[in-house]
Amino acid sequence: MSQPLRSAAMIASIADAGVPTTSAPFGHALSALAASDPRVVGLTADLAKYTDLHVFAAEFGDRFFEMGMAEQVMMGAAAGMAAVGLVPFATTYSVFATRRAYDFLCLDAAEPELNVNVVAALPGLTTGYGPSHQATEDIAILRGMPGLTIFDPADAVDVEAIVPAAAAIKGPTYTRLLRGQVPRILDRYDYTFEAGKAKVVRPGNDVVIMSSGLMTMRALLAAEKLAEHHVDVSVVHCATIKPFDAETVVAEVNTGRLALTAENHTVVGGLFESVASALIARGIGKKVAPIGLPDEFIAAGALPTLHNRYGLSTDAVVARVLAELG
Repeated sequence: MSQPLRSAAMIASIADAGVPTTSAPFGHALSALAASDPRVVGLTADLAKYTDLHVFAAEFGDRFFEMGMAEQVMMGAAAGMAAVGLVPFATTYSVFATRRAYDFLCLDAAEPELNVNVVAALPGLTTGYGPSHQATEDIAILRGMPGLTIFDPADAVDVEAIVPAAAAIKGPTYTRLLRGQVPRILDRYDYTFEAGKAKVVRPGNDVVIMSSGLMTMRALLAAEKLAEHHVDVSVVHCATIKPFDAETVVAEVNTGRLALTAENHTVVGGLFESVASALIARGIGKKVAPIGLPDEFIAAGALPTLHNRYGLSTDAVVARVLAELG
């Protein structure tokens, strides 16, 4: 078993040096939506401050519900609210939303197709507090749930767009929340979030990286560094993991370029396997190299160090691409 890495940086900013950030984009986006839609309510399982829902609570206290450390009850309550016409956003940590409250989300919200929006912090490796808090397999757990939409935003631009999009979707949604000081990078590019669509954020002739979540930021930054090695990298951002935009992804992968996936999730059951299954279903034999977390429990320790150790840092992505190119 890996030894813990001793550091105080257990929860650190995921923003690389020089990347601007936006404070609590989810909380502010939800408040903006609530100002125009009186149906919007917010629930949390004792984690308002740590999911940025405190921003909403300060402005709409009469529409904020503190459920205590009772995630299953929160899912049931949110489903009841949705059943009577409200638009609930329920926040907790990803590990608790998936491992602990799956059945309630499935049967109370997904089966009756209720618009319950679960916004879950600390997805994948965004905390150093070890397996009890690292939701490295949350997408794998949820992908099989019928009718559930899964979002994996790259940055604050995505988060701000996903909030109103989620509210407009029939059925439940699950968003892998980036909280606190969230990087803002997609506005450097000609990018517009569209639910259910993968987008070519950066074109390139030599390599294509299919990415989601914070790894889109890392892929874009790696592409800039790889240009110094005369490697032209395309980055295709998959902000929606389910339903999966297989047509766009297959068209981008099925070329002569080196193809990789990059995700802040185990390589089991997430973006890599979504891409692989889309190719296999169409009879396409194309090698795709995965960048992601291993199928093991992740060590505790300093977050930047963990990202280097497990291959999620920008420099690690650069090194992996160069190694694949040989």
